[in-house]
Amino acid sequence: MTTRLPLILLLNIAGLALFLSWYLPVNHGFWFPLDSGIFHFFNQELVKSRAFLWLVAITNNRAFDACSLLAMGYLMLSFWRQENAVGRRRIVMMGLTMLLAAVVINQLAQALIPVKRSSPTLFFPDIYRVSELLNISTKDASKDSFPGDHGMMLLIFSAFMWRYFGRKTFVLALIIFIVFAFPRVMIGAHWFSDIAVGSLSVALIGLPWCLMTPLSDRVIALFDRYLPG
Repeated sequence: MTTRLPLILLLNIAGLALFLSWYLPVNHGFWFPLDSGIFHFFNQELVKSRAFLWLVAITNNRAFDACSLLAMGYLMLSFWRQENAVGRRRIVMMGLTMLLAAVVINQLAQALIPVKRSSPTLFFPDIYRVSELLNISTKDASKDSFPGDHGMMLLIFSAFMWRYFGRKTFVLALIIFIVFAFPRVMIGAHWFSDIAVGSLSVALIGLPWCLMTPLSDRVIALFDRYLPG
């Protein structure tokens, strides 16, 4: 992989523009009515449909987060099973590189983004909370929801799948992203813009320097060289 600097800078500019479209306007400009409308639509559905209430509660339980790990692991396992010993080891090293990138990008985002934002369930008065409607452990609130870290991790996974396994795998990874990231929006633990702006802008700024340069390949080679077989 050669460094594709013009495309990297273009993606960085797109990510920065996306973030500033939310950060600079008073009350976040057009993003706030969109966020508010999406939250209140799903919030009203909680008391209209018992089935929807249970669906949202279950998909925001910590056990469902483990299902996202299983889905990502199964997708990678499907490629691992087709490889010989050398190819399997490389996939494992790629997975470790992906985890390292996710940790570094997430920590930098939390440290550098000058935003601390409560979830809509803590922002709006007189709303419904799943934890009060059902006696079930579920995540329906966050004191610091921006950027959406769960969505960010899933986007990083999707980008790595595209880089190392191609576009078809990227589409499957995006389906995993939608299935496991957007229940947080439906329950009100995240605003829509926490993911559409926060997670995506971080991915657009951070990931190109990892995946569109030799960096990720070099880290994989480094792990392959020094980690035991």
